[in-house]
Amino acid sequence: VQLQASGGGLVQAGGSLSLSCAASGITFSDNDMGWYRRRPGKQREVVATITRGFSINYADSVKGRFTISRDNARNTVYLQMNNLKPEDTAVYFCRAESRSAYWGQGTQVTVSS
Repeated sequence: VQLQASGGGLVQAGGSLSLSCAASGITFSDNDMGWYRRRPGKQREVVATITRGFSINYADSVKGRFTISRDNARNTVYLQMNNLKPEDTAVYFCRAESRSAYWGQGTQVTVSS
C-alpha cells in the first residue's frame, strides 16, 4: 500500500496550495480518506475527512478555507487550501481507512507571515 502525498511548499499568508494524495495497493473507493497535520511542537490532528460515501467533515480551524475532495477514478484525494495562515504550517499527511488504516509519508506546508 502506498499513499503518495504531494503539493506542499512555501507560501505567503493569504495564499493557496493544493495537496494531492495518490493511493495504490488498496481499493480506493472502499476507503474513507482524510488529511491530517502535525504542527511544530504539537500532536497530529485531523484536518478534513471524506468518507467512501462522500460525507465530509472539517476541523473548525479550517472550515471555509480548505476543501477536501476525492476522485475515485484517479485513486486520489485532494486538499485545496485557501487563505493560508502561518498557523497552518505543518507536515500534512493523508490517511486511508477501511478494515485497516494506512498513512502517507507527509508533505511540508510552510506559510510565512
